[in-house]
Amino acid sequence: MKTTIDIPDPLYRKAKIRAIEGKRTLREVVLHALQREVESAESAADRSKSFQDRRQLLPAYRKAAKAGAYRPPAGERDVTELISEDRDAR
Repeated sequence: MKTTIDIPDPLYRKAKIRAIEGKRTLREVVLHALQREVESAESAADRSKSFQDRRQLLPAYRKAAKAGAYRPPAGERDVTELISEDRDAR
């Protein structure tokens, strides 16, 4: 998408110098800076979520969990249930 923005002269000069020093185009510098800004805002929003909500499980773990690999054997209780009971007893 094309758009037009007004960039103050001092900022434009700094960005143009940065582009030349980095052997990049001004467009690349501006897009990179914009991408960082957007990701920074998204990261701030993500930090407000709990770890449990932010975590990303590995595909292999997700597949194994779906197959029941981490469930307790038949007739045995889940370890998280045992820990919860122990904490409640204190």
